[in-house]
Amino acid sequence: MPSDTVPNCRFCLANDLLADTPLGENHAFYMLGSIDPDLTTSVMIIPRQHSETPFDMTAEEWQQMPEMLALAKSHLSPLKPDGFTIGWNVGAVGGQHVFHTHLHVIARFANEPNAGKGIRFMHRQAPVGRPD
Repeated sequence: MPSDTVPNCRFCLANDLLADTPLGENHAFYMLGSIDPDLTTSVMIIPRQHSETPFDMTAEEWQQMPEMLALAKSHLSPLKPDGFTIGWNVGAVGGQHVFHTHLHVIARFANEPNAGKGIRFMHRQAPVGRPD
């Protein structure tokens, strides 16, 4: 197994644990559709090399990210979204459940219940506290 693969990580391709087939790729990333039934109009951009957070990504990966964002937008454009929410969940407290870096690209629509509410919305509902 390559050194950039972590055993049992479901996003490390060499582990062959994906439930679906990548929708697109470049040298540094691949893209999956979301299997979350609440996020059917979204994709995830995932580095081929294992890292836990975007803070661990290489300069080469960052250079190749724009190509993948364009691919994600192109893939979601037939849905005719009115906007997008793009974000990372970093660490368990930040909402990360799979500890292999992945970027969520979510198509948003004017007629959805949370239209106009972005990433900060959840913090407005339950303000983030600072540790004492």
